[in-house]
Amino acid sequence: MIKFIMCITRHPDMSREEFKEYWMNKHGPFFMDNAEAMGAKKYVQSHTLNTPLNEGLRTSRGMLPEYDGVAEVWFESEQALMDGMNSPEGQKLGVALMKDEGNFIDHTKSSAFIVEEHEF
Repeated sequence: MIKFIMCITRHPDMSREEFKEYWMNKHGPFFMDNAEAMGAKKYVQSHTLNTPLNEGLRTSRGMLPEYDGVAEVWFESEQALMDGMNSPEGQKLGVALMKDEGNFIDHTKSSAFIVEEHEF
């Protein structure tokens, strides 16, 4: 299994609550309705909490500000991910997902990458 991970910064015109509401109740269901077409096996959203703990973690380590959330999507393999994204359905869905992401994500301040998980 591999994972597509996206560290997300919300659109600058949104509060964190508006971002969470849109991501959970609009984008998430839209993605899940179409996950099979892309070959996605699992989808998890992790929403950053509004807590002083985050400021403490950042300042104690000299780190950048936290992201507003992290999306994780599991696929059987790199090939399965590429096959899903290159299929006619996957390409159409990819365009629709990118368009919808523009409603709540600041792509210029977000990051996405593919990982292999190692559990200890």
